[in-house]
Amino acid sequence: MSLGKFITLEGGEGTGKSTQAKLLRAYLESCGLQVVLTREPGGSPGAELIRHLLVEGAPDRWDPLSEYLLFSAARRNHVQNTIVPALTEGCWVICDRFYDSSRVYQGVARGLNLEFMDNVYEMVAEGIVPDLTFLFDLPAELGHDRVQVRMGREDRFEQMGVAFHQKVRNAYLKLAEGNPDRFRVIDARGYPEAIADDVIKVLVSKFPELHSRS
Repeated sequence: MSLGKFITLEGGEGTGKSTQAKLLRAYLESCGLQVVLTREPGGSPGAELIRHLLVEGAPDRWDPLSEYLLFSAARRNHVQNTIVPALTEGCWVICDRFYDSSRVYQGVARGLNLEFMDNVYEMVAEGIVPDLTFLFDLPAELGHDRVQVRMGREDRFEQMGVAFHQKVRNAYLKLAEGNPDRFRVIDARGYPEAIADDVIKVLVSKFPELHSRS
């Protein structure tokens, strides 16, 4: 059995990643593929426990190093218990956020040393690199406005303000520019269905074998 594909969805707050992840899963399942939809932080029982520590509470609850180590512990559990088993079984794995989020949020936006982060990631993720990463891009102000209507318990990062999220957006765009083979930037300002069409066009271009399945 061949290994599955690993697709990650990245972007700032309010960019609609979670909606697009579900639409992407539906498309791939319509192609007759086995699909696992997961997320970070979380995606496995142990990682979901850590998730509550990261996404709830005050913005200053954790310093950048503590925050990254918590993300790394969750990621290790997620990789071992969800991602690797699914890929080994030939499933296509869709992950709402992965390591690129850490590089952007804890690294660039919060000032943690990127070389240190990369070294930890190599130990945590056993060399896993996404086959394709969609970056859903949206002006920080618009993303901030969108999340105001859904603020709840899991709003720690949303509370960090527009200036912080502008740093996040800039860092994502720079990361995508430096990794053009893996990243595809998607304009997230439109209707979900239109954005999903853009995603599918990119996906089929990247994986031509989907032509015969759709």
